[in-house]
Amino acid sequence: MTQTVSDQPLSRVVADLLPFLRRYARALTGSQQTGDRYAATTLEALLTDKSIFETSSSHKVALFGAFHKIWSSLGAPIQDGETGLGAQAQVHLARLTENTREALLLNTIEEFTLAEVAEIMQIDESEATDLLRIAEQELEKSVSGNIMVIEDEAIIALHIKKIVTELGHNVTGVARKHKDAVKLAAKQRPDLILSDIQLADGSSGVEAVNEILAEAGDIPVIFITAFPERLLTGDRPEPAFLITKPYTEDQVRSAVSQAMFFASSEIIEAH
Repeated sequence: MTQTVSDQPLSRVVADLLPFLRRYARALTGSQQTGDRYAATTLEALLTDKSIFETSSSHKVALFGAFHKIWSSLGAPIQDGETGLGAQAQVHLARLTENTREALLLNTIEEFTLAEVAEIMQIDESEATDLLRIAEQELEKSVSGNIMVIEDEAIIALHIKKIVTELGHNVTGVARKHKDAVKLAAKQRPDLILSDIQLADGSSGVEAVNEILAEAGDIPVIFITAFPERLLTGDRPEPAFLITKPYTEDQVRSAVSQAMFFASSEIIEAH
């Protein structure tokens, strides 16, 4: 759901929406560092010109619209010293039709309506529809690989496994606890990890993932959480990809496709 205009001070409204702008920017760039930089640039621009909030249908649409103007004008340059998945992103991005991923992320992950996507991107609604269709086709054809699931609830794990398998990926296994996740990753290095935050034995999915990455190196990770804002502060190393509970199948498909798209071409088999 998008946020409509309220009586709150604009600074408070923007602060409340900032975690979700970070989520979008990180998924769009495949990097916490680059995504957060774009979010910060958007805020700096709004300090000098807040007029977009007066003409947009909602504060959230206005904030994302301001971001899109900056993103469209600057693109996504690699910053000096940026390596790994963030650097690989630019190679992969060149393969896609312009504005397709933006439309897909806005609609599926951020749950904007087609009319709102069109407003944010300053295009016709029919064009937004076409961009979504193209994005789904291009991402589904882009990459396939091995995905590991860390989830303690059996029904949710089975649901995620079904979605991932239908996308053409192989699920290496499902781990319910921290130690099981580490063992599973050591047995077969995944190309993507999809992890819950809180696990069955009270352990942390974040800690399990960090331990796996310390051994395996750069692997894209999608976290599933009911409180995404807690992992979108920008104050510490945080994930680039997040799904909010309760999630939809479209959100899982979109997040998995985005994350796999940024995975190493040396590991992933391109179709």
